[in-house]
Parts: sequence; C-alpha cells; structure tokens
Amino acid sequence: MRNANLILAARMADIEAFHVMDVQNRAHELEAAGRRIVHMEIGQPDFGAPALVAQAAIEAIRERRLGYTASLGIPELRQAISGYYRERLGVRVPSSRIVVTAGASGAFLLTLGTLVDPGDEVLMPDPCYPCNRHFVRMFEGRPRAIPVDENQHYQLADADIRSRWSPATRGVLLASPSNPTGTTIPRDELRAIIASVRRMRGFVVVDEIYQGLVYDGEASTVLELDDDVFVVNSFSKYFNMTGWRLGWIVAPETHVREIEKLAQNAFICPSAPAQYAALATFRPETLAVLEERRQEFRRRRDFMVPALRELGFRIPVMPQGAFYIYAGCEGFSEDSTQFALRMLEEAGVAITPGLDFGSNSPERHVRFAYTRSLEDLEEGIERIARMLGCPRRSARA
Repeated sequence: MRNANLILAARMADIEAFHVMDVQNRAHELEAAGRRIVHMEIGQPDFGAPALVAQAAIEAIRERRLGYTASLGIPELRQAISGYYRERLGVRVPSSRIVVTAGASGAFLLTLGTLVDPGDEVLMPDPCYPCNRHFVRMFEGRPRAIPVDENQHYQLADADIRSRWSPATRGVLLASPSNPTGTTIPRDELRAIIASVRRMRGFVVVDEIYQGLVYDGEASTVLELDDDVFVVNSFSKYFNMTGWRLGWIVAPETHVREIEKLAQNAFICPSAPAQYAALATFRPETLAVLEERRQEFRRRRDFMVPALRELGFRIPVMPQGAFYIYAGCEGFSEDSTQFALRMLEEAGVAITPGLDFGSNSPERHVRFAYTRSLEDLEEGIERIARMLGCPRRSARA
C-alpha cells in the first residue's frame, strides 16, 4: 500500500531511468517465450573475466582476504595501476594519486562530489553517456549539454568550451573514447581545452573507461598532457570485469585526501575479492589475452560499420574505440525508440534508442554494441536486412 505522506527529494525529478532497460526487459520476455534474440543493446563484453582473474578471486576467497580494505584501495593494486601507466602508456603516475573505487560510477560520484556545489554548471557533449548528467544532478549541479555532430567527431572542441563558459561554470566532463559514439579527442584539441579551462580556473574530468580499446593508432591518456586533470577508468570494459564493480580515479595530489574522506563515508572501501582479482589483470599472460580480445573487437567493428551503412544507416564517422556505433536511423524512422522496439519484435535484434544519450536529435539515432561474437553480429545484420527489405545477405537466422 502506498503512503502518500512519504517525501521524495526534488532532485529525483531530474534523474531518469535507462530507456535501454525497457528494450532489454522486453528482450528477456521474448527469450522466455522461446525466441532467440541477438543482443546489441548493452555495453558488456561477451568474453567474461580472463581465467587468471577468476582464479585470483577464488584464491582470495579461500585465503579469506574478505575484510574491509583501505578506502583508497589495497596498496598492491594502486601500485599495479601505477605500473600499468608507466609500462603501457609511458606516463609516471605515483600510486599516491590513484584511488580504487566501487566501479567507474563510484569514481564519478567521488570525483564530482569533491568538485560540484549546488548550482554549479558542468559542460559536457551531447550525445554522451546518460549517467554523466545524472551524476552532476545528484550533487545539485547543472549539467550543460553542448550539441556536437559528425563535423567535430561528436566531441567538444576548445571553441565550444570557451564560448559556453559562464560565471556559473565550474568545469568540463569529457570522454575519450566516448559512449555512444566511440570517437576520441585529438591530442592538440585536448591540450587546448585543458589550457582554456585552467585559465578559467575550472576543472577537467576525463572518462577514459575505454582507453584500452582503441583501434586506430596507439592508446593514450590525458595524463600525458597535464597532472591536474581528474581521470576516471574502470576494470569493466577493456579488462572485461563488468559485474565485479571496480574502477579507479587518478586525481591531483591536492584532492586525494578529500576523495578519501568521501569514500570512507559513501562506500567504506571497494570489494576486497574484486581488488585481489584485479591484480591478475596486469600479469603478462592476461594482458596478452586482452590484446587478442581488442583485436577481435576491431574485427567486429570493421564488419559492422560497412554492413550497417550498406543497409542504409548513416554512420558519418568511423568509431575509433570502445565497442559502439552511433548510427542515424532517419532513413527508416523519425522515432528511434519505436524503431528499436520494432526491430526487437520483428527482427529479434535488441539495440539502444538514442533517447538515452541526450537531447541532440536522439529520435534519429540508435546505438549498436558489437559485444557479441562475429557470428551473432552477422546473424543480426541478416535479420535487420530482412526486416528492412534489403535481402542482400545470405540468411543465417
């Protein structure tokens, strides 16, 4: 029975659920009824955690290393992350600047919790990951989404930030590679953005969750350019540990203690067995497995982009990283939500409508995640072709 006297915080009016979950829930209903669904809606790698990671977790449980850890994370893992930056990216990041968190979501909450006051404005691109604007709203800040398009590879430019900066603006939140577009920010543009924001005494937070999944050129980090930025990363995507809920922050030394205070109160500490398991991600054998998987993602991208273009989807920019394709569907529908639901019902293919990613023409865009086997993706393309009346491919479904 509902209690009409219960209070709901006003901020909840600005927090939205994921629209893709409606698609996923319906997909599960269809599967329960016996339908086979090709899933391209969720950004979860299909490989699962590498074997050495699972083995390390089992060993941690057997050895009963299950108690609270330091709020900043176990020292061994912070040191391992520091070593990863040094050996793989050529950047010196002292372990004292690394904070292990309860997922990248926890990393965003801790970072923005130390930076954003009520009424503060944070600039971000539109489209972008939906949680980014909600994280700002949780602290009663105001996300200011700036429309971007294919002409700037769906990324903010320095000129955008300088022209939109207002007396209320406190910082900018970027992602490279991005979700949902998979595009990256050119090094020179990123350097210019940092310089402009510094002149305006603001902060820069860069989401590098997909930093390890770059297909054209070498992986890099904003930490090559500046020590005073905040970097959020995760063990979910490149390291394939989605359900383990583990991420990290690289913060300026001046803010680590403040983040620690917030972490102690919000989470106490990240999961102990997940931290001990994550140590195995940096072993040479595991990194070799992850490199093989990165190459597999590249093969999937190189199949999906031309296949979708052949069917009539508009993809003006080749995704450079992550595992997403943000495609224009205006040739088929002006309502991407209904189009996604139709694709699910008629073709048995689950995708994400653009509505999740902002207000910049979301009704004309859908996102495909190539987080399934190449065989599944081929089957999905064939199903979509039949639904759209473009039977240019041999049937497999």
